[in-house]
Amino acid sequence: MDSGYLDIAEVSERTGLAPSALRFYERKGLIEAAARNGLRRAYEPETLDRLALISCAQAAGFSLAQIARFLTATPSDSELRKRMAEKARELDADIARLSRMRASLRHASTCRHTPLVECPHFKRALDGEPASPAIADGGRRVKPARS
Repeated sequence: MDSGYLDIAEVSERTGLAPSALRFYERKGLIEAAARNGLRRAYEPETLDRLALISCAQAAGFSLAQIARFLTATPSDSELRKRMAEKARELDADIARLSRMRASLRHASTCRHTPLVECPHFKRALDGEPASPAIADGGRRVKPARS
């Protein structure tokens, strides 16, 4: 299309979403076709940004109904703001848990403890205890396990 709009096939290709998903999102009010090219939907380029936001919100655990509400929210929507703050706390906990797992896996990738899952550094990191220097730096200063 030469009008500045993106054909549904192009939006699908750029986002990795099936055209049926785009039509579904449109029925749910999450996105809006700006024009038609024959029978094919066409979207403003900004739709790509909106779809990225929708994808990010879904990955964070928001339902499509919650996302739709978020997209139309005003600053006075205190219930939505409360839910967003709760979700931010949940994400903080997820990030901390995943960071511990990453540190543990980095350590395990160089650890010489047998078996790896019995390594005290590995276990402490998974349990949420402060990481030892060997864990924190990705396991680069690992001492061999004693026999």
